[in-house]
Amino acid sequence: MIKNVINEFKTFVMRGNVIDMAVGIIIGGAFTKIVNSMVADIMMPPLGLLMGKVDFSNWFVVLKQGAQEGPYASLAAAQAAGATTLNIGTFLNAIISFIIVALCIFLLIKVINKVNAPKKEEAPAAPTTKKCPFCCSEIALEATRCPHCTSEIK
Repeated sequence: MIKNVINEFKTFVMRGNVIDMAVGIIIGGAFTKIVNSMVADIMMPPLGLLMGKVDFSNWFVVLKQGAQEGPYASLAAAQAAGATTLNIGTFLNAIISFIIVALCIFLLIKVINKVNAPKKEEAPAAPTTKKCPFCCSEIALEATRCPHCTSEIK
């Protein structure tokens, strides 16, 4: 009984789609780290400079003061004081991360579809023959008389 369950589980785990899914999840986790770093370390500093040296990660609104009264210099300081905060900057970072991930996935799928798209067949060459309307034989397009039945072709 237990051996049968173990064999079924082994068969389930070794199926191709389960392994593919596991690989996708692992790569997705690594990709998420890259995107988060790109947003936090590459995109947000220049955006902050353009907006007057604003650090998005420290955009927050204090909803309830903590043990130590504010104002707080940073979100970390507010959280350390036990304040309840509305973390606008963290949310903006998440939105920007989502947009970047969605764009990357869109471009990846677009490339995959282009690579996997069936190749377009070349347009057929222009016909060089036509059928005689009287005997249905193939004759040259320029022919004015059928060589088989000798009928005149207009």
